[in-house]
Amino acid sequence: MNLFDTLEDKYKQVPLAEQLRPSSLDEFLGQQEVLGQNSAILNLLKSSHLFSLIIWGPPGCGKTTLARLIAKNTDSCFVELSAVSSGIKDIKDTVVQAKDNLKMLGKKTIVFVDEIHRFSKTQQDALLPYVENGTFYIIGSTTENPSFQVVPALLSRTQTLMLKPIDNDNLLKIIRKGYKFLIEKYGKITLNPKIGELIVKYSNGDARLALNLVENSYFSANIVDGERVLTPELLEKLTQKRNIKYGIQEHYDFASAFQKSMRGSDPDAAIYWLAKLIAAGEDPRFIARRLIVCASEDVGNADPDALGVALNAYRAVELLGMPEGRIPLAQAVEYVARAPKSNASIMAIDKALSDIQINGDDYPVPDHLRDAHYKDAQKYGFGVGYVYTHENPDFKQSFLPEKIKDRKYFDG
Repeated sequence: MNLFDTLEDKYKQVPLAEQLRPSSLDEFLGQQEVLGQNSAILNLLKSSHLFSLIIWGPPGCGKTTLARLIAKNTDSCFVELSAVSSGIKDIKDTVVQAKDNLKMLGKKTIVFVDEIHRFSKTQQDALLPYVENGTFYIIGSTTENPSFQVVPALLSRTQTLMLKPIDNDNLLKIIRKGYKFLIEKYGKITLNPKIGELIVKYSNGDARLALNLVENSYFSANIVDGERVLTPELLEKLTQKRNIKYGIQEHYDFASAFQKSMRGSDPDAAIYWLAKLIAAGEDPRFIARRLIVCASEDVGNADPDALGVALNAYRAVELLGMPEGRIPLAQAVEYVARAPKSNASIMAIDKALSDIQINGDDYPVPDHLRDAHYKDAQKYGFGVGYVYTHENPDFKQSFLPEKIKDRKYFDG
């Protein structure tokens, strides 16, 4: 250690979230579905059985902490790689280190790849042989759906564990633990009773964000008569409008919830999901296209005007742009959500397509319906027997192939 190392240690500020990171599974709050009593994962960890794992979940839900606890619980060496800054060379260096750990220490190695979804296909493929032959075990963390972002070969060699945002009760425990730690270390603070509730609401299940706010609020509190005082007004000044996480998974999930809410005739839910899509920065033309689909698929001829309303909303968005485009979108969403529903059209076309493409009911046009406008058509028998409907509206003739002449695609 030299002088510069000493100075770095002296002035280095370790974030509160890092200082309070759980050191045992008993301290790990939340994720009861995954780590609750007698859960499969907990039983595996208690048996010290090591396995490769992809941990999928939102920021601040405990992915990195869980990876470290797994290494500690299995007495394994722990090597961290960041998918943002690591490359093939780092993987090769890790292979050497893992072999040395096994040979010299008799310990297995867990390679933790933070944000594994940022690894390219080539980088992910580079991990495969070493996971396959047991050189090391891999734990990857990702905020994105691994089904979209992790190569199938790697997915097939790992377990996938989905973590959820920390529930409000456990998040409040984490917040209280944070203030308790700071009070014991730096001195008393008077907290308004609403502080914990406000941080829970703002953090939205993200424990790291909650502890960062605990730390920042503690040191920015007003000093009254020599004592720190934290008010809701001061806390609100520290919080800013949050960016909404919006990756591939959210793109599909938000759109799904949006369309299902309109289909279910719930205008309040539909407008909420519309707002989520807009706040996330989704292309308003994509939103309008979902509207058009819903107006035709779910409303259909129960209210034919719905399709016109949706089409006009699309045109209005293109004309106005955003943020004004949100208004015709909201207008159209309300109309489509409140409209009576009929899926007869989509059911009919899909049934007919299934008959043709899957059931083999692929028949030629009956001769009497074939095009007969050219000179030789009648010579082949085309158009013979066709009755012009406008001249004989009561005449019954078949317009389907003979073998399916009684087939019904629309009910009623």
